[in-house]
Formats: sequence, structure tokens, C-alpha cells
Amino acid sequence: MKDKIFGVLQRVGRAFMLPIALLPVAGLLLGIGGSFTNEVMLESYGLTSVMGEGTVAYTILTVMSEAGNVIFANLPIIFAIGVAIGMAKKEKAVAALAGVIGFFIMHTVISTLIGLTGTYSPETLAAANETARAAALAANQPFTEIVASRLLPSGSISSTVGIESLQMGVFGGIIVGLGAAALTNKFYNIKLPSVISFFGGTRFVPIITALVYLVVGVLMFFVWPYIQIGINAIGNVVINSGYIGTFIYGFIERALIPFGLHHVFYIPFWQTSVGGVMNVDGQMIEGAQNIFFAQLASGNVTQFSVEATRFMSGKFPFMIFGLPGAALAMYQCAKPEKRKLVGGLLLSAALTAVLTGITEPIEFTFLFVAPFLYIIHCVLCGLSYMLMHILNVGVGMTFSGGLIDMFLFGILQGNDKTHWVNIVLVGVAYFFIYWILFRTLIKKFNLKTPGREDDDEETKLYTRADVDARKNSGAEGSPAVGVSDPVSAMITVGLGGKANIEDLDNCITRLRTTVKDSSIVREDLLKQSGAAGVVIKGQGVQVIYGPTVPNIKSNLEEFLETPEADNLSLDVAETEAPKAGETPEAAERNGTVEFFSSPIDGCVASIEETPDDAFSQKMLGDGIVVFPTGSEVHAPCDGSIEVLFPTGHAIGMKSADGTELLIHVGIDTVNLDGKGFTPHVEQGDMVKRGDLLLTIDLPFIEANAPSAAVPMIFTGLPAGKDMKILAKGDATTDMDVVEIDG
Repeated sequence: MKDKIFGVLQRVGRAFMLPIALLPVAGLLLGIGGSFTNEVMLESYGLTSVMGEGTVAYTILTVMSEAGNVIFANLPIIFAIGVAIGMAKKEKAVAALAGVIGFFIMHTVISTLIGLTGTYSPETLAAANETARAAALAANQPFTEIVASRLLPSGSISSTVGIESLQMGVFGGIIVGLGAAALTNKFYNIKLPSVISFFGGTRFVPIITALVYLVVGVLMFFVWPYIQIGINAIGNVVINSGYIGTFIYGFIERALIPFGLHHVFYIPFWQTSVGGVMNVDGQMIEGAQNIFFAQLASGNVTQFSVEATRFMSGKFPFMIFGLPGAALAMYQCAKPEKRKLVGGLLLSAALTAVLTGITEPIEFTFLFVAPFLYIIHCVLCGLSYMLMHILNVGVGMTFSGGLIDMFLFGILQGNDKTHWVNIVLVGVAYFFIYWILFRTLIKKFNLKTPGREDDDEETKLYTRADVDARKNSGAEGSPAVGVSDPVSAMITVGLGGKANIEDLDNCITRLRTTVKDSSIVREDLLKQSGAAGVVIKGQGVQVIYGPTVPNIKSNLEEFLETPEADNLSLDVAETEAPKAGETPEAAERNGTVEFFSSPIDGCVASIEETPDDAFSQKMLGDGIVVFPTGSEVHAPCDGSIEVLFPTGHAIGMKSADGTELLIHVGIDTVNLDGKGFTPHVEQGDMVKRGDLLLTIDLPFIEANAPSAAVPMIFTGLPAGKDMKILAKGDATTDMDVVEIDG
């Protein structure tokens, strides 16, 4: 259960990265545009005549500022789209559309209910403010709009993409994004009754999302105000926690980096009232980052809110100064003959940390070789956040604490507004602390940092994948040990590893892949995974599993998105192969005799005569092939339709006595994308012998496919069951052509 929750949180964290990735660009536009259109700053630098109002430069910079500001102003809907895309397993474009629809409908429903009930009318808000003001005066306490909004039991309203709705912030977007993704994952391939089949599949997802979020909007109207009270209460605890709370925040934020959960942790502080609420130019702003950028866009701020930037400014000292000190220590501790190589690696990593605040190459390197060093690092990070809070540093950021953000949002804004000089003073001290501490501990405990490895080991910087590999490692050599999906792991390794897989698809029986190098494909492993056969043609690899292949492909796609897929060993031990196609019921069918008619009018022949290796070599099982003269495919027995491929070219059946069979019309006809095929049944239908299953355009198939041959294969026959061909040559659909007994 814990692993499942952890996995979900990791996926949520990765989903957050898509909208978060917008912030650096938006921040650059807003930072440059907002700074150089600020009259106070222009006057202080003597630039009014060159860049002041009315100049070409002012016009360009104003456009830049507004372009950046619109991103921050609309983060809720951006999160709705980004989270939907990130959490959807398939059909991500459909999930994005559903996220937009859900967002609009939810907030429109809330807005409509606000208007109908008058719950949040200006009069109601004014009355609540007057009550709060009177209470504050009676208690001899200061009164502000922020206090009033927090005292309102019904919450507060704001404009969201032009809709007057409850102020839900990015939480509203996250709620919609997660829901839209869940609905997409559940319904993207739904089949509806024939009368309304047009609305099935991906078309159904936006429809069901609209209906669901109509209900969610009503629910949020009544429930969200109480959730907001809870969020505000948490925010009050955080704000009132003082310097100790800032230290704890910084420690936890860095400690979650190895697990990829730091985005899940800091987003509420940056984007919701947990990180504070402030009135900026008459508008109520929630979230530390939103407050900072609202103040930046305002131009009427004498000092940026330290209560907001306490959740950001602590990154600058250890990212710009501290970690480069650790890199220097690792370089000096390397073996002399390896210092040149190590120096290049560490210099690149240090410059990346300094300029952009991307610290993973350095952090994961010492986390991998000495986890206790990372604990020390987390403590120093917490102290960095606390010191910036104590020293009233008011520097915000877009994404991370690199020199670019420090220049735009600290140095450029002036020391009076940001106290950025304190970052440098603390940072210089941090450089020496990291350098001395890491150098001492590396030598004392002989830690294998880059350049100190044994001669037969590779000198490199480590990444999250290396850490995950160590965490997930199991028994030596087997991809099936310590992974969530052993079969998918075996297929991945059999195909040469995740990096070797370029494309993944399937038809009714085959997993069709394109690989970079077919020479490293392991046919033995693919057969161990349950494949009946493997066909390799150039870079194309076809792995034959039978009618269960759609599920195999879906599981494999999900597995390839996990960190486990990156860390599989390609040198694997042999394991017992699962039996492809055999079901528990198959062993119970001995003693019955079944007869099957020809599925289509034509010439019946042995399966070996099929012009396709997978069928002719009986990789899927024994059977017959019909070279058709007719255009109608009929049921060869009583039974059920188990699989109907979306393109209509293949049908999987189970007879009334439990025998599984596959009717495949044409060779490689999956490439026709449904053209030439008209199904008359649906998956799950019960049919009688002779019922019409499929109509085909035989001339079209003969002209556009390698062959129009129709194999009928019996999959998963148990030991003791024999198949006998009763008639060869010309046959019609009312003739018995196969007998199975045992």
C-alpha cells in the first residue's frame, strides 16, 4: 500500500513539472519587463529618458511584462491542463481537452450558484468586513482585508479566467487535472451501444468530464469554504512558526529531492494560502510565489514580503555557493591521475548549479556514495532558509535558486527592496563550510566520490536513475526480481532494454516494435515472457502473444514510464517461462468433441500454407487457412466474441465448450486501419454458428495487403487435445472443416 501511494505521489510530482517548467520563461519576461518599466527603478538608474514611458523600449518591455504576468495570473487552468496530461496514461491530448472543459464547467457552476444565492455578494463581504473591523477595534488590534477574508466562514471570491468564482487557486486546477486524467484512463476506449457508438472511445471522455464536474462544481460550492478554512489554519501555523518553521520547510524540501516528491511539497506553499495571503494593489493574492510576482508587477513596493520569500530565498546560498564548494572538495580528493576527467565533470555540474539552480548532478553524486553527506546537506539547506528569513532577504524565484534568478529578482531590484547582499555574505561562508566539511569527511571515511573509485570502475557523476537502481535492486541478474511487473520487465530486457525500443504497437496477436539494434534482442527471454514466437525483420520485431496482446502492450507501456524500466540489468538469469495462451479451463476440456465450419467461403488448406511465418510455423497454435472467394465471415461455432480488434480485421472467439480460436482476415491487414472491414458484432456478444461476424471488401484487401488469406487458429489447446482437418479444397461456411477431440 505504501509503495502504491509513493508511486502515485511520484507521478503527481512529475505531472506538476509540466506547468512548473513554464515559470522560468514567465518569470524572465515579467522580471525584465516589470523591472525596466518601474519608474522608481528607472529614476534610480537614470534611465527614464531612454526607457521611460513613451519610448520604444518601454513599449517592448511592457509587452514582455504582461506576457509573463498572464502566465502567473492563469496558473490554475495551466495546472488543470498540465496535471491532466502528466497523469493520463494514454490519450494525453484528450485528457488536456477534458481538463479545460472540467475547469470551465466547475468554476461556471460555482459562479452561477454565487449569483443565485448571493452568498458572496459585495454586500455580504462588506458586512463581514465591518464586523471584523469592529471586533479588531474592540480588541485594540489592527484590521486589514486579509484578516477579514480569513474570518469569512464562506471563503472569498476571485476572477478565474474571467469567471467570478471561489478563490481555489492552483488547488482548483489540480482537482480538475487529476479528475480529468482519471476519467481519461478509465473511459478512453469505452464501447457504447450501436445506437450511440459515435460518442464512444475518446469522444466520451470530454462528455463524462463535463457531467462529472458539473456535480463537482456544486459540491465545491458547499465544501470548499470549509477546506479553505483548514488551509488558512495551516497557513497561520506555518506563518506563526517563525524561523524554526522556515528551517523545517527547507530541510524537508531538500530531503524529498531523492524521492522526486519535492514539487508536491512546495507547490502548496508557493501557490496557495498555506504560503500566505496578501493584499496587493487591492487584490487578494494567495501563495508565496504569487505574492512576490504580484509585488514585482505592481511597481509600488518598497520592500518585497519576506514572509513570502522565506519559502524561496534560502536556495540561493547553497546552490550558488555551497554546492560548488562541495564540488571543489570532491575534485581535490580525487586521485591525481583522474583529476583532469573529474575536473571537467564537476566544473560543468557546478556551473549548472550556479547559473540555473539545477543541482541534481552534484547532489545525487554524493547521495549515491555517502547518504550521510546528504543528510548533512539537508541540515545546511534548512539553516540557509532560516538565515535568509532572519536577515530579511526578499528575493523570489521562478524555478530554482541560480544566479539568473538572483540577478533578475534580487540584484536588479535593488538591495533596499531585497537585501540581496546578505545572500552573498552567507553564501561565501557556505562555500568554505561545504568545502572544508566535505573534504574532511571524504578523506576520513575514504568515500568513493568521483575520481576515488577503484581502477576498474567508471568515473562519472550519478543521477536519480542510479539512486533508484540501488533502491530497487534485487537478486543478481533477474529482471523479474524487485520490480512491479516481472513480465513487462522481461519483455523490456528481451527487446534490448528501454533505450533500444523506438516504437511500440500491437495488432490482434502481435506486439509490434521498432528497435534501434535488433542484434541485441533476446528471443529466449521474449519466449520466456509468454510469447509463442518472435519474428525479426530488420529493425522490426514482432512478438506473438495471441489475443491477450492488447493487455500486454498496455502493461508494457505503463512499465516503460516507471524508473524501474531505466534500471533493468540486460545480463539476466534464465527463469521459468509462463505458458502462452493456456488458461486454467483448458485442462478441463478433455473428452469433448467439437466441430468447426469454415469461417468464409474459399479454399481450405493446412495452416502451414499461410503466407506468414508466425501462422505457418504454428507460433500461435494449430489451425487452418482459407484463401477466400467470399466476402462474409461467419461464426464457425456457437460461442462468445472475446476480442474484436478496433480495425475489424481480426476476431477472437471462445466456443461454447471453452476452446479459444482466432480468425485473422488477411496478412498484415492491421495496416489498412479498418478500411475494407465492416464488423457486425461487438466484443462480448454471444453468437450462434453461422451468424454473420464481418463483411469484407475482398478486392480492396487483395490489392492493398500482402495476402487475403484467412487463418483460423486454435490457441491454448491443452495436452491430449487433437485437431483434425476434415476437408481441404473448396468449402463454404456451412461445411465442417475442423474436428477437435480428446
